[in-house]
Amino acid sequence: MPRAGFPVCLVIAALFSGCTPGDAGLTVPAGTDARLPRLSSGEPPTLSWVEPAEDGHRLMYSAYRSGAWETPRQAAAGEAWFINWADFPSVVRLPDGRMAAHWLQREGGQPYAYGIRVAQTGSDGAWGAGFAPHDDGTPTEHGFVSLFPLEAGVGAVWLDGRRMADDPPGGMTLRAARLDSAGTVRASWLIDELTCDCCQTGVANGPSGPVVAYRDRTPGEIRDISASVLGPTGWSPPVRVAEDHWNIAGCPVNGPAVGAGGEIVYVAWFTAADGRARVRAAASTDGGLNFGPAMDLAGGPVLGRVGLAMLPGHRAAVSWVESGAGEQGMLRYRTVSPDGPGPVRDVAEIPTSRAAGVPQIAAGETALVFAWTETGPESSGIRSLALPLP
Repeated sequence: MPRAGFPVCLVIAALFSGCTPGDAGLTVPAGTDARLPRLSSGEPPTLSWVEPAEDGHRLMYSAYRSGAWETPRQAAAGEAWFINWADFPSVVRLPDGRMAAHWLQREGGQPYAYGIRVAQTGSDGAWGAGFAPHDDGTPTEHGFVSLFPLEAGVGAVWLDGRRMADDPPGGMTLRAARLDSAGTVRASWLIDELTCDCCQTGVANGPSGPVVAYRDRTPGEIRDISASVLGPTGWSPPVRVAEDHWNIAGCPVNGPAVGAGGEIVYVAWFTAADGRARVRAAASTDGGLNFGPAMDLAGGPVLGRVGLAMLPGHRAAVSWVESGAGEQGMLRYRTVSPDGPGPVRDVAEIPTSRAAGVPQIAAGETALVFAWTETGPESSGIRSLALPLP
């Protein structure tokens, strides 16, 4: 049930795709088989998703303006896409008004052999062809991508499995590339030589440059959150965001989220170190080179799947999923600021299965926007709602 003081109508409205004026629920212009929503903040916020299309799939997107999702557009379509609940496409808006998108393409016959494709719009708004930001040619995993504006083009950060094709096999790495507006790779970097295999990455443009947050990995299987900043000479040596010391001999499929505004950078993440499931956040006041003490935002039956959106006043909203009865749980969020966390707020009751994916959060000028996949027998597809900025 919603917490005291939070309007019940907002939670109820979120469970329906058809909403009357004034409801918090938003009609998403997507088919009933649509899934894998992804939100990018900005003005306006942009929602992307994947739909079946003939023998393949298509990547669609829509902008949030005047309290509603606009008529969607198609960014890409094709066959042999890699479709996964935790590793999914994106569409982002660039400062010059153009758009960039990524999706995942199967390469070879192995289940997790796939590569990245990135496309951008031209000055006329038309989408160009997809191209790979990597050229290793190995039939291994390349995914968990974060796109971000970089100079006159787009930057991409991803988990790269090329060393798994070595003899003996190596581990997952974190790599990045800068692509110009024509799709040419102008620079590429190795950021970290050993990372967790399948946790989402996050990137935000901080005051000192783009900041990537990701789940790191040591040879002793400590899988805590690290961060690196792109400066004039390349990516900085990774720093640990917090010393959780989560020892786990496998990937928890639970990546961090990052946001930046003014002089502050926030990172939020899930950990179950010492058998305690928690959602935590930490702030940096030097552009992501160092982080202050971690704040515990939630504990108990938390599943993680965190999101983060920057708010006015050097604040951020951090969302997460908590388990409930059966395969239903609650999407919740609270604000964080240099003064500490705000109250916990309920957003909506949502499914907790992997098929439901990773709930999304983004901030516009007047609203916090949420999106997730509904998987129930009586209702399926993408759901969304908007709440006033806290």
